Amino acid sequence: MKKKQLSKFLIVALLLFLPIIMKAAEIQDELIELMSEEIERQMSALKNEEVPPYFMSYRIDEVKTRRISSSFGNLTNSEETEERSLTAEVRVGDHNLDSSHELRDDFSRYMYNFSSGKKLPLENDEDAIKQILWNETDKKYREAVDKLAKVKANIAVKVEEEDLSPDFSFEEASVYFEPKLKEKPFDTKVWEEKIKKYSQPFLKDGSIFDCYAGIKLSHERKYFVSSEGGKITQNFSYIRLFISGSIKSDDGMIMPLYQTYFAYDPDDLPADEAVLSDVQDMVKKLIALKNAPVAEPFTGPALLSGESAGVFFHEIFGHRVEGQRQKSEMDGQTFKKKIGDEVLNPDLSVIFDPTLTNFEGQDLIGYYKYDDQGIKSQRVSIVEDGKLKGFLMSRCPIEGLSKSNGHGRAQAGKDPVTRQSNLIVKTSNPLSNKELREKFVAEIKAQKKEYGYYFADVMGGFTMTGRFIPNAFNVTPTEVYRIYADGRPDELVRGVDLVGTPLAMFSEIEAAGNDPKVFTGMCGAESGSVPVTAISPSLFVKKIETQKKMKSQEKPPILPRPDLEDVDF
Repeated sequence: MKKKQLSKFLIVALLLFLPIIMKAAEIQDELIELMSEEIERQMSALKNEEVPPYFMSYRIDEVKTRRISSSFGNLTNSEETEERSLTAEVRVGDHNLDSSHELRDDFSRYMYNFSSGKKLPLENDEDAIKQILWNETDKKYREAVDKLAKVKANIAVKVEEEDLSPDFSFEEASVYFEPKLKEKPFDTKVWEEKIKKYSQPFLKDGSIFDCYAGIKLSHERKYFVSSEGGKITQNFSYIRLFISGSIKSDDGMIMPLYQTYFAYDPDDLPADEAVLSDVQDMVKKLIALKNAPVAEPFTGPALLSGESAGVFFHEIFGHRVEGQRQKSEMDGQTFKKKIGDEVLNPDLSVIFDPTLTNFEGQDLIGYYKYDDQGIKSQRVSIVEDGKLKGFLMSRCPIEGLSKSNGHGRAQAGKDPVTRQSNLIVKTSNPLSNKELREKFVAEIKAQKKEYGYYFADVMGGFTMTGRFIPNAFNVTPTEVYRIYADGRPDELVRGVDLVGTPLAMFSEIEAAGNDPKVFTGMCGAESGSVPVTAISPSLFVKKIETQKKMKSQEKPPILPRPDLEDVDF
């Protein structure tokens, strides 16, 4: 047989046997079948009720976690946990109006839901699992019927809503099966020694009163089944190394520093020498922070490092382009009417790409194949050359956008809403660090300021998007420097919070660098905590506002820390 004919034969054979291969992968994991059977039984039985469900889904998160932590060179925890949790969703009504509809003037949705899902047996005991599925479905169905009645009453007594788009989008159901991953060998003893070693340098100064070094190695397997025919199993394994230290000044202010490393495979984390070098730098900075001057409230020019700019964009911009917020009558809807308008410097573009696994050699935690509503992840261009092009979308349609783009996400136990993934800020006019700093210093002089601020690192932040409180943000820096217009050496300062309102701040972004950096973190919002990445170059902002950071009023400890002075550093 000729090679060309053989290739055609193999392709035809593969296509013929693909359904069998897919079915074999499905059968290999019987949990997905238990979920499918129960959802079919529930939909069939409840269709005869006065208010029948029109949609159901089950999500099961199966997570095996190894945690190791230490403080000041001593092991504080080493444990392995494994759990399965169920999240059931039941919708009654129809796609146009259902039980998920917002109750106006009801602020209970802003109350944090601490549920992490209904716990399931780790083994596939059919009777035990189906009993929990049955019980949880009954509970969710009753809640949905009660909620729909409240929704209809709420609509009857309120003014007409601004956005009359449906409550749930029509989507094509996806079927996708990944086989269970074989876990690579992990030497717990070796990592316990590593983690102890990483926290030991914090013993160097008696004013460092708290420190932590720890890893979280996680193997996650997600199952999704819907009444529309969706069936998905997918895996996500990663390791996160987290190091922190805190020092207290004589005036009671606590200054923390943080360092995070992320990889899909433990072998891809930095070598011990690199980690220990970073820890030594942290110790030096902590000691310097203790006696650094306290910054006064300030308005003026600023430089933001790539890491700081990533958090800045995540908090100030990212949450305001989550589509579901544009529908809520209680949300500020900063950008809802601005599609096609210039909302950023025309040199800047913003993309969200959950399909991206790696950026310049760094693994990305905001990656996933399918979101928590069973929709395939998609790259979404939100801003192109400064102009707003659209929003991140879950299965909650908004005016002008009727389909999901794979950004319905949630922590286990919580219903999905629109959330961020891998945020990427790009510039069409990248400047070198030297050029960016020259522009920055020139602006300090133009504004007749003595200095501006350089935000080298941040620990995170938060933002308010509702109408019932000021639409503001607060980014929490950990390493900030005064940059003097007259060329004096840069000066480390403490006690700074970066604050402001979004539209005012965006209008001040003047230029971006050629040095994109990756920030890895967990984002908390209505649907719980989800992993996200922010990638951004350095930014030059013509005007920012800072305020004094809240500080403790407690004096430093009366006695010195019982230091191990004979430790070899």
